[in-house]
Amino acid sequence: MRNHRLRIVLAVFASALASVGVLAYGLGSPQATLLGPALVRDGDPAEVMLTFDDGPSVPYTGEILDILRAKGVKATFFLCGASAERYPELVRRIRDEGHEIGNHTWSHPWLYLASRESMASEIDRTQDVLERITGTRPVWFRPPFGVRGFPLWDILRERGMKMMLWSDRGHDGDLDAAGISKITLAQLHPGAIVLLHDGFEARASEFVDRSATVSALPGIIDGVRRAGYRLAPAGRAASSSAPLLAAEGAAGSTRKPSSSRP
Repeated sequence: MRNHRLRIVLAVFASALASVGVLAYGLGSPQATLLGPALVRDGDPAEVMLTFDDGPSVPYTGEILDILRAKGVKATFFLCGASAERYPELVRRIRDEGHEIGNHTWSHPWLYLASRESMASEIDRTQDVLERITGTRPVWFRPPFGVRGFPLWDILRERGMKMMLWSDRGHDGDLDAAGISKITLAQLHPGAIVLLHDGFEARASEFVDRSATVSALPGIIDGVRRAGYRLAPAGRAASSSAPLLAAEGAAGSTRKPSSSRP
């Protein structure tokens, strides 16, 4: 009898542990679409998307835009509302040069345990400021750190928005320019969505160092093209078919802090 009870306890414990693991994966992995739809790769296998999180910041967003313009590349910028409000001229430049703009929340919080009201406020406040600056409300949303809370899918659906994660991370908070380029190109695959950064969470520019990302970007673009891929912004995905939504079938030193997290 005692052994039987022990087996039951162990079975319950194992089941609970497995459930926690599934939830952690479903809410935190950029590849996970178990709990709701998210775009994790472009639907066109010949295309790769360059995406930049946490901006805008000075001077890095402008330097990235200079490179993209010189290379004839369009990208997608997931902007934090606080940073957008701080640098509206950069937001307008992103728009005017034909890049896609997405919503990356107002203050870059963790959304695991955030209330529905808090999540909605972070998204809506950012939508409002981006509309005020650009005249349009973004379609795409990327959760900070790739972390999702349960109410998020309903909030996005109510607003006609879609979630985009990533499948190729440049780790541009951890590596120098050569390392960023090497790891990004090593992960390339058909339809890859590349995660890089032009800001650091929603912090002011004096707390940002994305110089390594800027230095790595020309080589990344050249490497993507050498591999035979086209570079496209998210706007094309927004008008494509449902298989793009993977769950429906188918980012103490003296150096300025530069987050390794999306």
